[in-house]
Amino acid sequence: MKVAVGLSGGVDSSLAAALLAEAGHEVVGVTMKLWKEGRHAPAGDGPVRDACFGPGEAEDIARAEELCARLGIGYRVFDCADAYERAILDHFRSEYLAGRTPNPCVRCNAAMKFGLLPRLAREAGLEFDKFATGHYARIDRGADGAWRLLRGADRRKDQSYFLYRLDQAQLAMAMFPLGGMTKEAVRAEARRRGLEAADRADSQDFYGGEYAELLGQKARPGRIVDTSGKVLGTHQGFWNYTVGQRRGLGVGGGRKLYVVETNACRNEVVVGDADDIVCRGIRLEGESWISGHRPPDGPLACKIRSTGEPVDALWSADAALVRFPGGGVRGAAPGQSAVLYRGDEILGGGTIAPRPAE
Repeated sequence: MKVAVGLSGGVDSSLAAALLAEAGHEVVGVTMKLWKEGRHAPAGDGPVRDACFGPGEAEDIARAEELCARLGIGYRVFDCADAYERAILDHFRSEYLAGRTPNPCVRCNAAMKFGLLPRLAREAGLEFDKFATGHYARIDRGADGAWRLLRGADRRKDQSYFLYRLDQAQLAMAMFPLGGMTKEAVRAEARRRGLEAADRADSQDFYGGEYAELLGQKARPGRIVDTSGKVLGTHQGFWNYTVGQRRGLGVGGGRKLYVVETNACRNEVVVGDADDIVCRGIRLEGESWISGHRPPDGPLACKIRSTGEPVDALWSADAALVRFPGGGVRGAAPGQSAVLYRGDEILGGGTIAPRPAE
C-alpha cells in the first residue's frame, strides 16, 4: 500500500512512519510549512514552548528530512503558510476578539492536516492510498459500512477530541498506526529503533508564545466586575481571559474567583465564585457529525475540553442541546468545542453557543 505520513519531527509521527515502512508499505513523508519568514518570534522572558506553530519549524523540518533519509523514504514539504493564516489564524483572532474561546487544533486537523495537505500532495504528483499521522486515535467500520472514529487506547494521550470534525471521506483515507499503543510504548519503540525524536518533549500548544501576540491588539483598559456588577479591578484587554480561569486575575479579597464571562462589547471581565461557572446545559452551533447527521436523542457522553474524561450527558437533537444530569460542567466557554461520545466512538459535536442553556 502507498501511504503518505504527515511528519512534524516529533516522536509520534516519526514512529508512525517507521512502523509503516517496516510493514512493507511504500511510504512518503509530507510536512506543512506554516511559519512565514520574517514573522516575529514569540516575545517574553520565558522559554518558547514546543508547538506546531512557531519559529522552530525549520529545525522540525530538518529532523523530519533526516528521519526520511534514514528510513529510505521520500520527503516533501508544502508551503501552507498563507492558507494557515487565512483558515486558522484569522479565525482564531476573530473568535477571541468576539469574546469566544476557539480551538485552533480542531480546525487545523479538519481543514489543513487532513484537508489541504493531502490535496497539495496529490496535486504535486504524489500517489498514496492512505494518509497517516501519529494521532492517538483509532478507526474502524460499523456494520453499515460507515467509518467510525474511536478513542485511542491510551486514555491519557487520547486525541480523538481534536479529530471530531473529520468526515467520512477523510476517515476513509486516514490511518493512525499508534492508536492502539500507549505513549510509553511509543517512546520505547522509538528508542529501540534509535530514532532521534524518541525522547523529544511533546508539543504543549498550537503556538509557542502567548496568545495575545497573535491578536495584534494594543492594551485596552477595562473593568473586572463581579456578577452583581461591583467593580473589583481593571484589566488590559478582555481577550487575555477565558471562562473558568482562576489564576492571574489581578483581583484580591481572599476569595477564589473565576472568570464567568468576557464581554467583548463592554471590554469587561465578569468574575464569580466556583458555583457561577457551573453549566448544566449547552447548545451547539457549527455542528459536524462523522456519520453526516445528528445522532438521535438519548444518553451520550460529552467533553468540552481535550483533557479529562467524557461526562454523562443527555442529547436533544432537535434543539442541538446537551444537558448534564450529574451536576453540570465547569467553565463551558462560548466557542469551545463540545464533543459527543457513545462509549469509545466519537460521534461529532460543535462549538458552544454564546448563551449556554440552563
